[in-house]
Amino acid sequence: MPIFLECDRCTACCRWPGQVKVSEAEITQMAAHMGLSEGDFIGRFTRLNANRSGLALTDQANGACVFLEGDNCRVNPVKPQQCRDFPNLWNYPGSEGICRAKPVEVAPDEWRRRIQLATGRDLPAPK
Repeated sequence: MPIFLECDRCTACCRWPGQVKVSEAEITQMAAHMGLSEGDFIGRFTRLNANRSGLALTDQANGACVFLEGDNCRVNPVKPQQCRDFPNLWNYPGSEGICRAKPVEVAPDEWRRRIQLATGRDLPAPK
């Protein structure tokens, strides 16, 4: 049976320093959500990503995501795919020690349904 990790919105993943890559479409959505032009959004909230192939969100001085305020994400309704995919479709070394997501054993079709709800992706059910 597949394991689905139920996020409890602890925001530990948002506090982990790293790189949240953003696409042009994601920039458009986040800028509109915040009432900014895309140019203003890019100038205020992005940087060149590590391999210089696109943009990533900037971090706060403590390494947290620029959009994390307390325990809330300012762009949660339109957050990047990379954020929506965590922790079920990707994670990072050590994340299991800080992420409080609850592992739940589910049937393959239920896993697929939950992944669709959490990430917006339609993936085949695991075998």
